[in-house]
Order: sequence, then C-alpha cells, then structure tokens
Amino acid sequence: MYQMAAFNIQEALIWKEKIEMVIDQRQGVALSDGNKAFSTSQQEASLENGRKSSSSDHESQYSHEEEDEEENQRSLLRRTTIGNGPPESLYDWTRENDLGISNQGSPDQVFSRGHWRLVRCQNGLRIFEELQDVDYLARSCSRAMKAVGVVEASCEAIFQLVMSMDTSRFEWDCSFQYGSLVEEVDGHTAILYHRLQLDWFPMFVWPRDLCYVRYWRRNDDGSYVVLFQSREHQNCGPQPGFVRAHIESGGFNISPLKSRNGRIRTQVQHLMQIDLKGWGVGYVPSFQQHCLLHMLNSVAGLREWFSQSDESQVLPRIPVMVNMTQSVSSKKGRKAQESTTQTGIQMDPSRHSTVLEEESDEDDEFLIPESEPEPSNLEDAADVRKSGRNEEDSDLIDLSGFSGNLRRDDRDSSRDCWRMSDGNNFRVRSKNFVYDKSKIPAGKPLMELVAVDWFKDAKRMDHVARRKGCAVQVAAEKGLFALAINLQVPGTTNYSMVFYFVTKKLIPNSLLQRFVDGDDEFRNSRFKLIPSVPKGSWIVRQSVGSTPCLLGKAVDITYIRGSNYLEIDVDIGSSTVANGVLGLVCGVITTLVVDMAFLVQANTYDELPERLIGAVRMSHIELSSAIVPVLED
Repeated sequence: MYQMAAFNIQEALIWKEKIEMVIDQRQGVALSDGNKAFSTSQQEASLENGRKSSSSDHESQYSHEEEDEEENQRSLLRRTTIGNGPPESLYDWTRENDLGISNQGSPDQVFSRGHWRLVRCQNGLRIFEELQDVDYLARSCSRAMKAVGVVEASCEAIFQLVMSMDTSRFEWDCSFQYGSLVEEVDGHTAILYHRLQLDWFPMFVWPRDLCYVRYWRRNDDGSYVVLFQSREHQNCGPQPGFVRAHIESGGFNISPLKSRNGRIRTQVQHLMQIDLKGWGVGYVPSFQQHCLLHMLNSVAGLREWFSQSDESQVLPRIPVMVNMTQSVSSKKGRKAQESTTQTGIQMDPSRHSTVLEEESDEDDEFLIPESEPEPSNLEDAADVRKSGRNEEDSDLIDLSGFSGNLRRDDRDSSRDCWRMSDGNNFRVRSKNFVYDKSKIPAGKPLMELVAVDWFKDAKRMDHVARRKGCAVQVAAEKGLFALAINLQVPGTTNYSMVFYFVTKKLIPNSLLQRFVDGDDEFRNSRFKLIPSVPKGSWIVRQSVGSTPCLLGKAVDITYIRGSNYLEIDVDIGSSTVANGVLGLVCGVITTLVVDMAFLVQANTYDELPERLIGAVRMSHIELSSAIVPVLED
C-alpha cells in the first residue's frame, strides 16, 4: 500500500481526480452486474444524489461538462472522503441518501431507510419517522427518527461544535450531562462514554448513560458525517445508579447549502434510533418518544447557538476529550461533578489505550491567598514579568562552544533547521488567572536554547547527556545549568530530537528550581508542552492542535538528575494516540513548520504568571539528516 501526502485538501482532491482518470482509462467503463440491477427510478435518484456527493472544491471547473449515466454511477461507487472507512458493523445511514438503495449492516441484518414520514414540526425543525418496522430489534427500541434543520454557519464550524464534549456542549445540547473519552482508536474513530440529561419524571426514572463508538469523515463536497453506534468496552462497564441505553444507529449529516442573501447555510440532519432500556420503556411508549425528541432537539440548539454567537468563537480544532480517570477538583466544578466522582468509571491505569490528556485550565485546583487583593487588570501580571526579567538580563550567557548536529538558521525560507521561536506566539496563565482565567503572551523564556541534536539508532536513545562533547557537558565546563529535553520517536528506526536549554543558575525556591529538584510525581503533574503547526496540511494541523498538554499524564517520562543538569526523556511511543499522530506527522515532516514551547505549569497565585522554559521552531526536518550518536557507558 502506498501513502501520499498533500499540503491541503484541494491538492489532495486534484490527486484523487488524476488517479481516478488513470483508473478509468485502464479499466474502462464496465459496471458490475449488481449495479445493472437497479431500477430506472433508483438510477435516476442515484444520478441526482451522485452529482451532489461527488462535487468538490473544483466543482466550477467541471460544471459545464455533461457526463453520461455510466460515468455518474461509477463516481457514486468511488466516492472519496477525507478519513478512514467506518469500523466493521458500524451502520452508515448517510450512504442511503447517496445511492438510494438499501444498506447492508451485519450479514444477518438488512437496513432499508428509504421511506420517511414527517411527523411534526417543532422549534423550526422537521421531525421524520422511519416507516418500516424492523423485526430483529427489541420491542423497546424505537423506530429511527431524524431532525432536519438549517443552520447559518459553515460545515466545519458546526462539525467542530458537534465533536466537542466540553462545557460548550451545555449551551446547545439539552440532553447532555457528561461525556469523556474511553479509547481513541485512530484519528477518526473513538469510544466515548456519555451521560444523558433526560427531563421525563427524573425523580422516578433512573438516569441513562451510553458507551458507543463515534466515527467521522469529511466528504469531498465539504460535508461532514458523524456516526454513532453502541459498543461494549472493557474499561466502560455498567455504572451504579445508571441504566445503560443502546444506540442502534445514529449521528449527524452536515451538508452545505447554497448561500442566501450572502449568508452561509448548512443543512444538519440528526438521526437517532435508541433503546433506552429499563422496565418502563415497553409499558410507557411516550417515555421513549419524549426522550428521543428531547435529544433530536439539539439541532435547534445548534441553530440558536450560532445565531447568537460569533463563528470565530468556535474552537480552532477538533477538541480531544478529557480522559475518564481525570479527577475534577476545582472549587468551581466540584459541586457539579460530585455525582460523577462517586460513580466514576475505573479505567485501566495504562495510558496505552487513551488519548493524550490535555491540560484543562478549568479543572486545576488553585490556592488563592485570602489576604491577596484581586488584581484589577493584566498590567499587574506584566509588571511582575518585567521585574523577573531584569535579573536575568543583567548578565548575558556566553554561547560560544555550543553545537548540535542540526543547524540553526533564522531565515524564514530555510529548511532542515531550527530557530528560536518568539515566546509571544504562546499564551500562558497570567497573574490574574486564578480570578478570571485570563492568559497573556509568554514573553522571553527563562532559559536559552543553545543547541539541537537530531539522532537515529536501532534502539531507543536514553540519557543522551552522557554523550561526550554534547551541550550539557559544555555547559558544565562554563559553570552553567542545563536542561536537556529528549523527545523519543519510536519506529523501525528510532529517532530522538534533543533540545538543550541553559541558564546561569537556578533561583532558589523558584518554580523551575522546585521542578528540577522535585520528585517524579511533582514533575509529571507540572511539565507542560504547548504545540503549534504554523505551516502544514489541514489534517496535521487539526491532529496536533495547539492546546497545552501535561506530558507526564499522557506519556512515560524518565528524569535524570545530574550535578549540573536535568535530562527529560519523553517516550512518545508509550501512548498509542501520540504514536498515531506521530505517524501522520513523520509521513509529511518535510512539509511542516512546528513550534514547541516547554514550561512548568503554575497552580498557585504565588507561582503565577507562568514562564516558558524555552521555545523552538523546527522547519522542514529531513529524516535523512539524523545521525547515529556515540553514547558513553
């Protein structure tokens, strides 16, 4: 199998069209016997939907060409999407809109949802019910229902909001109570845990929860598909006090419409077929229908959310949910999460099946001194930052003698090199953060980045500070303190990117000094990375994102404390999800510009404002430029 990369989706679509053209030339225009069995009415429906589904960013270029019937049917069968195929047995109800035919689920189940009946209009939505009864489903399982509405926002903005499972979901989904990640299967598939907020006699009816697989893809016409289906998972068993409901099929179909009066318009379909379980469902049919309509009403919530919000407020990437084992201890959220903590799922302590755990500024416990007056604005934080720098700038560090095998080049057009990244490109917690969660540009780092090494070997490279002549040893000769951060990238060939930061001395009792001399538990709870991809493909930028991450809670880290240095070996291969993102990044690494900032997280008022340890920009790195190091025993 060959893998190809593109700078953006438009370029990928051009490649797709060229490849399809070659396939057509080699294989001709013969259709399979199964396709010839379609009725005339089905062919007409397929052709009409096929023109819509196969449209792309290049639609205007080809809109004038008249394609024959066979070519249109071939394009339907070959419809390309940005994303992997859905997992086996996950029913894709959106395909029926494309082909106008029955869709196959598991071998003994045949779904056919070509016929829908409008049952009501409410909150500006059309509510449809499936006409056909399905014999193999439990009596308590409802017929499939879907809500269809128009939202004045882009497909991507709606998709990003639908994928979120954070506090923003409370603003548009009235059936949402709590959600978290169980397992990240790949970049498009995840297992989620979800608690429903149902308002049907809550004092007498037990609450419902769900464990389901969620799959998403982006079609070549700019539409998005999100599919749901219940799935058992060893780390997500039944919870005390909850009835485990079952999603037979469901999800969102987010499709672009023609703009009207200059306004972007998108059609949102939300389908759900669910069995709420429990003894009362079979005896009180109104319970099932009421709760189902309550869930489908989220489409109206989406519409109202965008009508009252600036689209720019949507998160710039697909949010990654907080791991289910993360404790919520903030005073602000303690009361709301009390029941969650009591019945929390006991997850596998291993991080190998979970996503990179993102640092959440909402969930940290802050120690606010009673006698400390609340700062009036961010200028106080700037004053503190300025006074902290005066001490550092008094004596400049002699940078002569430091070298690494990866060269430094400060020109924007340079390749296979590093440069110091501007600290103001990153936002960190301000002095006022404990009161208003505000952040400020990071400014000048605490330490100086003096060298970068780019290594490769057949085995993992640990304790690189022992290498003769490395920047750590040069710093020791100059009487400086060094911090070496070794990012270990696993594979058939193991790679290590090593960053060397130096400073004249550690300020006693400072946060950095307490981190260097602290135990591993303290270090893991504070060592933070802020990533960014200023130049790269859309898929990579979405996968990497720019949310701060506490590395010690996401991957395995080894700390090596020397007399004049601390080495931090970060084993990225210890996280399945991080490994998957790295696989994507390494495949297109020569096309990327990546910024990274390292810092120690500040949790108390006295520790604020946060300061960067250092920041670096890596430009168009070549795997071939890595060298095999000679490490001393």
